[in-house]
Amino acid sequence: MNVCCSRSGRDGFDVAVVGAGSAGFSAAITAAELGAHVALIGHGTIGGTCVNVGCVPSKTLIRAAEAVHGGHAATRFPGLVGNIRLDDWTPLIRAKDDLVTGLRQKKYVDLLPAYDGVSYVEGKARFVDGALLVGDAPMKAGKVILATGARAAVPSIAGLESIPYLTSTTALALDHLPKSLLVIGGGVIGVELGQMFARFGVAVTICCRSRLLPELDPELGLGLQAHLEAEGIRVCAGVGYQHIAQTAAGIELVCESRGCDGQGSCSTVQTLVAEQVLIATGRRPNSDGMELEAHGIALDKRGGIVVDDHLESSIPGIYAAGDVTGRDQFVYMAAYGARLAARNAVSGNRDRYDNSAMPVVVFTDPQVASVGLTETAARAAGLEVKTSLLPLDAVPRALAARDTRGLIKLVADKSSDRLLGGQIMAPEGADSIQTLVLAIKYGMTTRELGGTIFPYLTTVEGLKLASQTFDKDLTKLSCCAG
Repeated sequence: MNVCCSRSGRDGFDVAVVGAGSAGFSAAITAAELGAHVALIGHGTIGGTCVNVGCVPSKTLIRAAEAVHGGHAATRFPGLVGNIRLDDWTPLIRAKDDLVTGLRQKKYVDLLPAYDGVSYVEGKARFVDGALLVGDAPMKAGKVILATGARAAVPSIAGLESIPYLTSTTALALDHLPKSLLVIGGGVIGVELGQMFARFGVAVTICCRSRLLPELDPELGLGLQAHLEAEGIRVCAGVGYQHIAQTAAGIELVCESRGCDGQGSCSTVQTLVAEQVLIATGRRPNSDGMELEAHGIALDKRGGIVVDDHLESSIPGIYAAGDVTGRDQFVYMAAYGARLAARNAVSGNRDRYDNSAMPVVVFTDPQVASVGLTETAARAAGLEVKTSLLPLDAVPRALAARDTRGLIKLVADKSSDRLLGGQIMAPEGADSIQTLVLAIKYGMTTRELGGTIFPYLTTVEGLKLASQTFDKDLTKLSCCAG
């Protein structure tokens, strides 16, 4: 087996992986399976963001909030009455913590003894005078993979440094619910947690500088905003933040919205007040404190480690994967990238990172999911495209469920008919996007997807219907025809 290098001395390692989260474990396991002697360097709680303070705790609480909402929403069916409410926050949080503890133990701690080639080392890593140090002790390693993750990014708002604020981490650990919550940020974290807290009875306002879900096409963000507002959530989009302060009334954010009244430019200054504020403006790579730039490792303007298609940094032999690179900050992409980085570190730069068919899921209700190019991105790239926009009330599953919130949008190359991307907003959209992932990955055309057999009365059947709308009038088709 072609291992990257021989062990340099009794205490040397072939590969040192810095970071013991999902990316770090993925890299360490992959390298060990290839025969390398690996040091997995962790600092703090093992397991990283996803299992401890991110995906796992948030999604279980979001599901609980959906159950509460579902009790009320059941009245959409004639003859049904529903009335479910949050009775006690404490046992719900305790159950969340138990789930996190169990998964951390099973999927991280208990895995280490199964890999003889992996040695876990506790300590903070940094580079000093060209050497990798763990704590104050030098570590000999042939190759290094940096997988230190990211943390909540804090925006520049005058006065923010003087007030107590929540991040996604601390918001999921509250011992009691506030009466009102101001969410700053309209991205994935902001909309997911904003809706969750609102469904538990918190008065929620979401404000953002552009619009909700700005990386998707406008139809998705505007559609989601309408659904959130229908649940009583206030959305203030397109605002500039002037300053924020703690007052007797609560935390006050003064912001300015810009628009036009038909007579010229205009702006409106408003003050938003809430008991607590949640900062949800993205995540910042954990690249500081390791003396990376002093070691010659290039960082981008947000602190992400700059890597090439092989996940190698500006210093040969040092790789980076996951959130610390500042791109594609999803746990499955972190694990995927870490596997590639490990293979390249051990066996040479053979594998290239490919995110062209990367699925993105937002766990709101309705769920929002995307893959490939948006229409905006495709046109910005100079491509000539055609699009299909199918409202969910054209999907039989939605009609039977009496829940037609959502839409499906497909983007295809105009000349070749090849699918370039798609976006779904639907109560079951998250589980439907993978079909479109495979269609894009393997170069299907809209005609081929529209001619594929789909099971009737499923949400994923909407992909077939959306494909057919490129050249057919669905209103003239009988059930399951076409």
